[in-house]
Amino acid sequence: MTFGEQPAYLRVAGDLRKKIVDGSLPPHARLPSQARIREEYGVSDTVALEARKVLMAEGLVEGRSGSGTYVRERPVPRRIARSGYRPDGGATPFRQEQADADARGTWESRSEQTTASTAVAERLGLRPGDRVMCTKYLFRENGEAVMLSTSWEPLALTGRTPVMLPEEGPLGGMGVVERMRAIDLIVDNVTEEVGARPGLAEELLVLGGVPGHVVMVVQRTYYASGQAVETADVVIPADRYRVAYHLPVR
Repeated sequence: MTFGEQPAYLRVAGDLRKKIVDGSLPPHARLPSQARIREEYGVSDTVALEARKVLMAEGLVEGRSGSGTYVRERPVPRRIARSGYRPDGGATPFRQEQADADARGTWESRSEQTTASTAVAERLGLRPGDRVMCTKYLFRENGEAVMLSTSWEPLALTGRTPVMLPEEGPLGGMGVVERMRAIDLIVDNVTEEVGARPGLAEELLVLGGVPGHVVMVVQRTYYASGQAVETADVVIPADRYRVAYHLPVR
């Protein structure tokens, strides 16, 4: 194969993708059968099958048992805010968005003490096996699951303090900056790294994706005088949402 050439199954998938994007194959339309693809494009059954697999992996089509393969409804991406700004009251970015009268956001959380994995320990500047508070969040908008988050905080800092449990106590739900200030840790820096990967089966089950769907992962860490006080992984479906940043100019 010379430079610039594509395997036959990618050429077929590309043509079908174009028809889906331009509306020739609208949402809920049945994708041509394997036999039809074979005849129309002059390819083998193997090529036709692989082309359909590509479209399924991209989330453009879905199989229905005993019926065939159909074009999926393509969602219009919505915005999820990320912000360095905190208004009075200490709302998190998600809570800031939910102040909008049209928003209907809810969240669930569960905290438990555990030990830091090697990766989490590195991000927090701990030793693997050190104790941390792990909090898992599920965020919903109008009842639809939109975002997952897993947060870790060193119990060497927060243990036996009023802010040990992020969503309970006098400052429960107030956000990392305000909670840490209450124990004399002044957060002065936050970093976020955004990447993408295939969603894990358990993530897609909650977020409503199908196997092969891509998720964005925001890896966030808060620091106080160079010491990491919290780190988190925020997981967002890439096909339905865009991450929007609002950063102050200093």
